[in-house]
Order: sequence, then structure tokens, then C-alpha cells
Amino acid sequence: CFRPIRQMPQDFGESERARLTRAYKEAIEQQIIPAYQKLSTFVQDEYLPKTRTAFGLDNLPNGNAWYGQYVKTRTTTDLTPEEIFQMGMEEIRRIKKEMERMRSESGFPGNLQEFSRHLAKNAPPGFANRDELIKGYDAIRQKVMPRLTKLFGHLPKATFEIRTVEEFREKSSPSQYQSASPDGSRPGIFYVNASGIEVNPRRTSESLFLHEAVPGHHFQISIQREQERLPRFRRFVNYTAFTEGWALYAESLGGELGLYNEPYQYFIRLNSELFRAVRLVVDVGLHRKNWPREEALKFMMDNTGASEAGASLEIDRYIAWPAQALSYKIGQLKISAIRSKAEKALGSKFDIRAFHDELLKDGAMPLDLLEIKMDTWIANQ
Repeated sequence: CFRPIRQMPQDFGESERARLTRAYKEAIEQQIIPAYQKLSTFVQDEYLPKTRTAFGLDNLPNGNAWYGQYVKTRTTTDLTPEEIFQMGMEEIRRIKKEMERMRSESGFPGNLQEFSRHLAKNAPPGFANRDELIKGYDAIRQKVMPRLTKLFGHLPKATFEIRTVEEFREKSSPSQYQSASPDGSRPGIFYVNASGIEVNPRRTSESLFLHEAVPGHHFQISIQREQERLPRFRRFVNYTAFTEGWALYAESLGGELGLYNEPYQYFIRLNSELFRAVRLVVDVGLHRKNWPREEALKFMMDNTGASEAGASLEIDRYIAWPAQALSYKIGQLKISAIRSKAEKALGSKFDIRAFHDELLKDGAMPLDLLEIKMDTWIANQ
């Protein structure tokens, strides 16, 4: 808070500089520091002693009802917490089985974490500066864009740029997508986190590109906002279970778009999906099964290979934001199930381009409504 004094404009006179410096110093010493000391004393002596030691909602009055409602609204389904917990465990087993298949076919003798390190060691080298990292992601774009017409009949008009997260916020901001303007005059932005790239070179991630850019967030959100026939509340609404479910489903399309030919990239994709499956178990464990924080932390580290620091950030997020993290995997599973249903029902008549176009053309919606809409589409085929 003393920075305005340190960076005072050069045209300020000496007397004015002295007056402002005294005023700032007095304000800091007599008002700001005492206020912070008062707050610290209150938190330490009055607030913390009266807080609970448990973390989950199930330890609060009507906590189970609260959590049940969060689950319903954030997944937009009628799935119970116990059903979601079991789905998570089943998905963890399924994904690890595929990882083990990769390890076994490669002839590698170690466990999955050792296999992951082995793949990383033998993968193409990463990039040591931001410009080169952007070029690496642009190479993925050049590979994917021409192949999109194999899976989609309708493509968004809006374009997107690839940038690194600005250095002033890269230590706290993950890779992310910023939407294009509805008319496409301002492109979307796929931001890639490159923190510490000069010391620890960064590889590109094909699954991250598919998730954040095309055919993930940029693709789905741009198509939705370009649908001028829809009322505005439907063009701009966001149901996380749909939008994040679609983006996670989009990661599964990499093989059909010419990606995942390098083993480490495919393993990254599997680990990304595994991470979302672990969330189903951990979130329910914390808020419905009375798991202590340490148990949730250990489960995540054991099943994803995440560091303690990284896992801690995730666990604290689930504690503070109950059920939000469930939406990603639940949405992906629903979209995948609808596709399987359509393929089985239509057989040789199934058209993946028409299926994807129908899925996206009406924008984000609750998953139960999405299933009804797609069931009608299947019947009409």
C-alpha cells in the first residue's frame, strides 16, 4: 500500500512529496496496521475456536439435503450421491485397465506411475519459451482443423487465438478459454499456462487443446452464441454439466482427429479423464461419507499421481465448492451414453456429423432435457 509513494510522479514538488509521504505513513501505522491486527486477533481468538473441525456438508444441520440439492442442480440429473460414487469407482477401474493395457503392450515392467515417467522421458522434448510453445499448439490446430468436417457438418464462424497466460497472473491461473464475441468480430482466446517454462520446458497437450479450443469450449460456445434464432437467454446460458461434459467428451475425439499417435499424449488424455473420475469419488466422500481431508488427499494422490501440493489445491476446492466438480465427468458420461444409444439404434444409418450437429445446435441445456431431445432425434431418423 506504500507503492503510490514509491512511484510518485516526477513532477510533484518536494513539499508535496513530503506531505503525501507523511500522510501515507500515518495512515498505514495508525489505521491500516491496527485494523489488520484487530482482524488477526478476532480470527485467532474468537472465530477459529468456534469453527468445526469436520469438512463435509454432512456434518452440518440438514447437510445431506443440502448436498443432495447441490448434486441435482450441478449435474442436472437425478443421480444420487451414492450412484455417483459408484460411477466414479467404475470409471477409475475402466481407465486404469486401459492404462495397464498400454503398459503391458509396451513391455514395460514397472507400475503405472513409473510407466508415466517412462513415457514422459521418451516423449518429444518440450518448449523453453512462450513463442515456441504457442507454435507447438498452432501445429496441433493445423492438424485438427481440416479434419473437423469428418465429425461435424456445422462449424463455428468465430476464430480463436492461442496465447500464453499473462505473466502477472500465470501463477494462479490455469490454462483456459475466453469466449469470442457473439458476432465473431473478436476471436476467442485459448490461454496456455507457461509458468516457469524457461526453467522447466513445457510440452503441448493434445487433450488440453481439444478440451479448451476445438472441438471443445471454443467450438461449442461459439456455435451456441451464433444461433440467432434462439432467445438470448439460451444463447448465453451455461450449464456446467453440458459445457464441461462436452469439453471432456471432445478429448475422446482425438483419435478421430488424427491425434494421440504419440504414446505419452494418449496417456495424458487417459490421466485427464482419470482425474475427473477421481473427483466423483472424492467429492462424495468428503460431503456424504464423512471422509477426513487426509483420506481424500491420499485417494487422489494414489489414483492420479498428483503431487501433494496439487492434490491439496483440488481437495480444498471440493470442500469449498460442493458438487461442482461432479459436473465434468457426469456430463461426459451422459453424452457418451447418448452417442452409444444412437449408434446402437440407428446402425448403418448413424451419421456422426448429424449427431454432433444436433447435440450442439440448441446450446447448453440440462442433461435430462438433452437426453429427451436426442431420443426424439433418434426416433425421427
